[in-house]
Amino acid sequence: MRDELSFIATAIGSMPHTAAEPALDIIFDTIPSCPLWPRLPKRGFHERTEVQFSEGLPGIVSDAAKERIFFDTTDEKHLTDTMFRFYESYLQAEATDEWAAFRISEKCAAGIPALEKLLKRTPVSFLKVQTAGPVTMGMNILDENGCRICRNEAFLDVLVKGLTAKCRWQLKKFTPYARQLLCFIDEPVFATFGSQLSLPLSHYKVVTIINEMVEGIHAAGALCGLHCCGKTEWTIPVEAGVDIISFDAYEFGETITLYPRQIKKHLEAGGYIAWGIVPASEKIFESDVPALLALYDGHVERLSSLGIDPKLVHERSIITPSCGCGTLTENAAKRVFELLGETAARLAERVM
Repeated sequence: MRDELSFIATAIGSMPHTAAEPALDIIFDTIPSCPLWPRLPKRGFHERTEVQFSEGLPGIVSDAAKERIFFDTTDEKHLTDTMFRFYESYLQAEATDEWAAFRISEKCAAGIPALEKLLKRTPVSFLKVQTAGPVTMGMNILDENGCRICRNEAFLDVLVKGLTAKCRWQLKKFTPYARQLLCFIDEPVFATFGSQLSLPLSHYKVVTIINEMVEGIHAAGALCGLHCCGKTEWTIPVEAGVDIISFDAYEFGETITLYPRQIKKHLEAGGYIAWGIVPASEKIFESDVPALLALYDGHVERLSSLGIDPKLVHERSIITPSCGCGTLTENAAKRVFELLGETAARLAERVM
């Protein structure tokens, strides 16, 4: 018997459009089983990832004129006061399940109200929301002296709780419109694990802060995914309790076979793999459904050779693009989504 999410198609988030409506038209036309709100980085400064998800955090300075964002730690008294109010609001939200204080404004995410407008007319079974990950945000945002903010324990905790709160706000908003919500944490910087650009955080610390977000997302009744558009230590999401491991299976599909024991444990415990087998690049024009089916089959064969039951893999597989489509042309993004929907449908037909 197929799992409900088996071979469902969803996406990573960003689209190349400057307005939400045409992006949502493509999403609902091609992957209506699990739509999502589109991130629109080409719309302007405020839809950039680090700006979009840091809105309202204590100490954050967002300078649209200079297209710069940073944490300002110079005014200690003001910072102490704003951090106190932040934690007070967070604890109150936890107690009341009212997360409006951590909303993402339409200025920073036009896709959220546009999606809600559509869902009021047509509810769905599954729905995906997303957030930037705290490690990636902590690496990319600096303080006024140019130091990565993840090196500051206090600000790292603010990022973890602030991003968790923004997830809870999204999930509270969209719960009336879907039977099951998925919330993905995007951590592209995880690809630096094992490379020369090492993270200034230990493996244990990364697992701990991701687990805090996972628990917050689970408290809202949602499944939690973690996306990395590269190769990484796939033990991290498993140890952190993530439900869905999402990755670029088009370029880096073999990397997941380096951790067969952990992947088997993840699947047997009810977890999923979101296979990013549809290239979110100009390579989409060189791809077709048979080629992508063959790519997926090759990955499953490698896992099977390592002792993981193919039937279990099929049952716990979700299909996505390899990454977001925000840097593509609109034509290329449309092709990505068309191929995504067609490939997922063909995979589902084969196991029915």
